Formats: sequence, C-alpha cells, structure tokens
Amino acid sequence: MKDLFGKAILDYQTNNEPENLLTETSISEEDEMEVSYLFRDYSQMPKIEQKALQLAKGKVLDVGCGAGSHSLTLQNDRNLDVTSIDISENAIQACRLRGLKNAKAQDVMTIENEKYDTIILLMNGTGIFGTLKDTPNFLQKLKTLLNSDGQILIDSSDIIYMFDDDEDGGKWISNDGYYGELTFTISYKNETETTFPWLYLDYNTLQNVASANGFQCELILEGEHYDYLARLSI
Repeated sequence: MKDLFGKAILDYQTNNEPENLLTETSISEEDEMEVSYLFRDYSQMPKIEQKALQLAKGKVLDVGCGAGSHSLTLQNDRNLDVTSIDISENAIQACRLRGLKNAKAQDVMTIENEKYDTIILLMNGTGIFGTLKDTPNFLQKLKTLLNSDGQILIDSSDIIYMFDDDEDGGKWISNDGYYGELTFTISYKNETETTFPWLYLDYNTLQNVASANGFQCELILEGEHYDYLARLSI
C-alpha cells in the first residue's frame, strides 16, 4: 500500500509542497480534493460531523481518524479521552504533530481488551466496511469494543442519486451487488494507489444490518445531500 492519502496529509502538515488529491470511483469521474479540507476546524465542519462531536461522551475511539480534526475537537474543546486510529502511518504522524495525545497506526479489527463509551466513524464512516457482505464482521468487532451503555456514531450517504433514471422513471443500477459498493482510486504527485473497495450505505440498509447484528439503530440527523448521521447502541 502506497498510503497516498497519508502522504498528502503529512505533506500538508509539514509544508512539504502538498498537492491536491485526485479521487475517482467506479461510478464517477476523477475529482480533485483539497488536502486542507481534512484539516478543518469545528466551525468549518458539516452539521452532521458537528452533531456527532456534540454527542460524543466518555472514552472515545475515533476510527479512521485521518488528519485528526475530529479527535482534536474532542480532546481540546471537550476534554474527552480520545484514542485516534488510522491504518495510515503517515496520517498518524501528522496527528501527533498536530498535538493529538493518543494517536496510533492500527486497524480497528486488531484492537483487543479495550472498551469505549463512544466510537466515531465519520466522513462516510461505513466506507471502511468495504462491502455489504463484510459489514457484519465490522459491526460484531465494534460491539466487542463498546461499553454496555456505549454508542457508535456513524455517517454515510444514500448514493442512489448518482445513478441515471431508466425509461420507467426508476434508477438504472447493474445487478452485481449492492449499489453503494464502489471502488476508489486515489492519485497523488503522479502516483496512483491500487483500487480499493469503499461502501456507502443508505440508512434503511444500515438499520437492517445493524438490527441483524444486535444493535438498536437511530437516525440522528439528515444532511443536505442524501447524507445522514446514525447512532448504534447495544
């Protein structure tokens, strides 16, 4: 893994001539993403992310923390005990440089013997599940990391709007799997990351898979563009 996302984050943090990231999905054209967006403060975040940070309580695990902006708000503004993890060594290095006290390069599936009151997965938190088929594995793992009265705060989007209308006025979707299963490709500084799976879950599907895995699922907030914040509890 080239960790281009992490390289971009670390370049931005250390003023090492950062460039925009180029992202492309299996259903969309190449798009530019400014790395600075990952370094936004609380006032610049979408309402869904702000709401999740308001609802966070107790001991918090930030999964896929990226540049650490959500964790910094929780640590510095809310004085919460936050553990921030990402599979990117570069991103974690940047998080530490930004002042995060407990940031580590780790896959959530490898955490053992820890319990949290709040687990946050933001900026399309369902993405790391990869596919609908793999989602139960992640949910079962997250369940083992929650205190009995704990909560998971997770956001995603219903990307049905990205598909074309068919002649009957419905949506034209191919039949090979769930429509929210995309593949992503990232390019940065003339390098390209191997394509990886990324999952967008509509709320009803999240609710169904959460319920099947022993969670209560509650819709907390809907955003302006088919996105939403949900809370899962045991």
